[in-house]
Amino acid sequence: MPNAPQCADCKRINEVLSRVGDRWSVLIVISLAQYGTMRFNELKRHLGISQRMLSLTLRELERDGLVSRTYHPTIPPKVEYDLTELGQSFREPVRALGLWALDNLARIDAARERYDAEAKNIQKSA
Repeated sequence: MPNAPQCADCKRINEVLSRVGDRWSVLIVISLAQYGTMRFNELKRHLGISQRMLSLTLRELERDGLVSRTYHPTIPPKVEYDLTELGQSFREPVRALGLWALDNLARIDAARERYDAEAKNIQKSA
C-alpha cells in the first residue's frame, strides 16, 4: 500500500528482534535459562558453536543487557555467563518459541519435503 502509514517503532523492533531472535542468541538464552551460570567452553560444547560465533553472540547479548559476564582472575582465567534480570524476562518468550519448534518439527519436515519434491518436478518439466 503506497500511502500506508509507516510504523513508528518498526525499525527499533526490527533492531531488537534481529539481535535477540537469531538462532545462536535464542539457543544461548535457552541454555542459560535451563542450566544457569555457564562457562564459555561449557556453552561452546553444549551448543556446538564455533568459538568466534559464541564470542560475538555473547558480546552482543551482553551489550543488549541480556547476559552478564563475570571474569575471575584465576589461573587459568575463569569467565562465566548468566542471564541478567532483563535476560530472565526473555526466558518465557524464548521457551515458547523453542517448544513451538519442537512441537512442529515433523510438520515442518513434511512441508519441506513437499516443497522440495514440487520444486524438483517443476525443474524436470522446465
